[in-house]
Amino acid sequence: MTATSHARRDDSDGVITVTFTRDDKRNAVSLEMFDVLQAAVLDLADDDRHRVLVVTAEGRYFTGGLDMADLVAPLGEGTEGVVRGSNIRREYRQRAHHDLFDEMEQVEKPIVLAAQGPCFGVGIEFGVSCDFRLASDATTFALPEVAKLGVLPGSGGISRLTRIVGPHWARWLTMAGQVIDADQAVNIGLVHAVYPASEFAERVQAFARHLAGLPREAVGLAKVAIDAAASIDRRTAREFDRLAQSALYSSSGFTERVDAFLAKKEG
Repeated sequence: MTATSHARRDDSDGVITVTFTRDDKRNAVSLEMFDVLQAAVLDLADDDRHRVLVVTAEGRYFTGGLDMADLVAPLGEGTEGVVRGSNIRREYRQRAHHDLFDEMEQVEKPIVLAAQGPCFGVGIEFGVSCDFRLASDATTFALPEVAKLGVLPGSGGISRLTRIVGPHWARWLTMAGQVIDADQAVNIGLVHAVYPASEFAERVQAFARHLAGLPREAVGLAKVAIDAAASIDRRTAREFDRLAQSALYSSSGFTERVDAFLAKKEG
């Protein structure tokens, strides 16, 4: 286990679990928390001992959004310097968020968002970069950027959210700034499953261990094929499926499972 003042990381049974631990600030996502998440994503991509990444939190909130203190320019500058400094820092952070969220989509292993409480702003933005989203029955979701700050959830939040829930519900969350509960999140396709709060952590880990036990190559190619199917024409997507399947037929994972099945049947 490794820990900072804002987050904790645990590695067990092929599962990396990053837990936000900043309850006093409603788990507002700080640069420190992004650093922990970035390192976990890179380890997931580079080390085959790691099969799944879970991002969760403890306390009242999954996250209340970005830590606004990180966007404030240093004290002692003039008004023009404050505005310019703040803009530079915002642009820098937004680029960094884009890069991280893109990496989360591209790594050929599953990433799970496990929101035990309210998930606002950037929580949804990196949540829609994940492969699976789980919620407790105490979770709510909101994108308050337009209504409260007069800006967009600009780190890919609108494009990814719209791809998942469609423009109808993207307008409800983004333009209107509405809050939805966990059951509605399931109904619109934002969340895959809702677990009782009292069982949440246990059921999340059980799901993660299930994913970790699946064939590594097949899971990775399935992720690539699904993403490709969402952005290319149907004929090309079918050809991609065939090529991916051909590669898997010659993999050791496939032959080992077929041999095991046949041995069990004969026995």
